[in-house]
Amino acid sequence: MTQHAAQQPPSAGTGTHHHQHVEQSRIPIWIALVLALLFGAGTALQSRVNGQLAVALDDPYVAAAISFGSGLVILLVVLTMWKPGRIGLAKVGEALRARALPWWMVLGGLAGAWFVTTQGLSAGIIGVALFTIAIVAGQTVGGIVFDVIGLGPGGRRPLSTTRVVGAVLALAAIGWAVSAQLTGDAPILLMVLPFIAGVGASWQQAVNGRVKAVADSALTATVVNFAVGTTALVVVMLVHAASAGWPTALPAEPWLYTGGALGCIFIAGQAMLVRRLGVLLLALCGVAGQLVAALALDLMLPTADEPVGIATIGGTVLALVAVVVASIRWGRRKHALAPAEVTAAS
Repeated sequence: MTQHAAQQPPSAGTGTHHHQHVEQSRIPIWIALVLALLFGAGTALQSRVNGQLAVALDDPYVAAAISFGSGLVILLVVLTMWKPGRIGLAKVGEALRARALPWWMVLGGLAGAWFVTTQGLSAGIIGVALFTIAIVAGQTVGGIVFDVIGLGPGGRRPLSTTRVVGAVLALAAIGWAVSAQLTGDAPILLMVLPFIAGVGASWQQAVNGRVKAVADSALTATVVNFAVGTTALVVVMLVHAASAGWPTALPAEPWLYTGGALGCIFIAGQAMLVRRLGVLLLALCGVAGQLVAALALDLMLPTADEPVGIATIGGTVLALVAVVVASIRWGRRKHALAPAEVTAAS
């Protein structure tokens, strides 16, 4: 797959055909939506695993570094056995040297590192509910902006009524789902940090998709993402440990170390699907998938004494409705806008 639009031949009997067509994914839209929901569910499962690891270690920074680092190790092992992934790395290197791919597009892993860092900085103070609302708001705004400017590999996707309504419904869904947990006032700064992390998550999906398009390999894009994120988190971990010290012992439960493997799956999947769905719709699927998985986990493996409320169930259903509405196309748009042209200096 290439990241640029291909010029189509003239249409018979209609003169010169001046529009550009962005290369389309071969994945049917309904399969892409289902997969995106599953990857969103994987995000929620990873959050539960990483959260439990952070509690067991009493150190969220070490937990985040372990999660990213274990994922990187898994990916490097797979890379040794998967030649297209190694070829993809060479393609990315060539594109960077030729400035066909801006250097900042390989830094998507920084957004993932920032996301888990803000969990340690904000979530414990403002609460999971407000943290989640800020994250989703950032993802939604970022998805709209990056689709409009064409940062993702699927080309520019102008706003439509259904996409705007879907975004509003998603925000309403997450607000409804966590409404019972909203208490007190939160410092503005600690709301801004997760909002920026949400915008970063959408940016990460867009640039990882661009790297995947250049490399023609989702594995390559995921390796680059994890290498950058792991490097950043190791630095954060070392700085934190210098002042707070290290955990006294590592937990013995093997499942607490599966967060990295889960991340490998959904980061690669999102890099593959962002061309088909666009940044906004992929983000909305992620929100819906996370709510569905969180609801299932609360029902099957509860961590609190309170029963699951009607707001949680209703918000989850509304999030699924938001995905359906945002994916509706009233007309079949034949002419896609090409991805935004960027240079290494931009």
